[in-house]
Amino acid sequence: MSTSTPAIAMPQERRTDAALYRRRRLVNLLGWTLFGLFFALLAFALLDIVGTVLERGWPALSLELFTQSTNGVSGGLLNAITGTFALTAGSLILAAPVGVFAGIYVSEYRSSPFARLIRYLSDVMVGVPSIVFGLFGYITMVTWLGWQFSMLAGCITLALMIIPYILRTTELALHGVAPELREAAYALGAGHATVVMKVILRSCFSRVLTGILLAMAISMGETAPLIYTVNWSNYVWDGHMTREPVGYLTYVIWSFINEPFDSAHALAYAAALLITVFVLVITMFARLSLSKLSSNQAH
Repeated sequence: MSTSTPAIAMPQERRTDAALYRRRRLVNLLGWTLFGLFFALLAFALLDIVGTVLERGWPALSLELFTQSTNGVSGGLLNAITGTFALTAGSLILAAPVGVFAGIYVSEYRSSPFARLIRYLSDVMVGVPSIVFGLFGYITMVTWLGWQFSMLAGCITLALMIIPYILRTTELALHGVAPELREAAYALGAGHATVVMKVILRSCFSRVLTGILLAMAISMGETAPLIYTVNWSNYVWDGHMTREPVGYLTYVIWSFINEPFDSAHALAYAAALLITVFVLVITMFARLSLSKLSSNQAH
């Protein structure tokens, strides 16, 4: 009667395992070192940019900056501030409903040919340079439709740019919802529209809102599409949607920094500081709102 003996690791095998372990530790150490180095470089670049904008933009802040319009390469930024907020709000009003509902459709009917086509076109649009959107807006709305440089042309162009971002973030947010939640809603007798709108979308509303805020930041920081569709104006926008150019902050940054005047440079850095602050405030408000929504959903 034979008895089996337990396998005993040979010295050669022990040496091989130890070598593999040391190699893995070396690779992990190298990977974390490179990761830390790249993160430090990125953080340094970001802090350097923010520090430069703050250092040169802060002295340019004054009451006149918010109460006076631009006069050549001097004056204030009232026209640019109001134009930036109007363009951002207008593009979100047009893009948010389309992007959210398109994201819901693509998520719910992901296997249909039309949904796959929408997803493919959305991915293509994300990769299109922003200046191409501006050229499209100039050819179609400024020239062909005869709107000239206008608020409406700029809002539509920005909306076309940010719809794919809202669509994809909405789709990903819906995919992240636990399937048990959907099954429980169906088990209680809810219809498909009720399940999607009142159960699924409500449970991931914070993530959908994050995508909308990301799109808002993108639209606020664009310049190239607006040069072709909105141009520039030294006057505060008076509510006309067509045939009237509009001022905006990114134009001040792009154009005034190249002027050989100290007043123009001061306005450019002040505009850069305002854009940075606006985005920071929006992000902080979003984080607080999302935290509150998440806590309310947990309870």
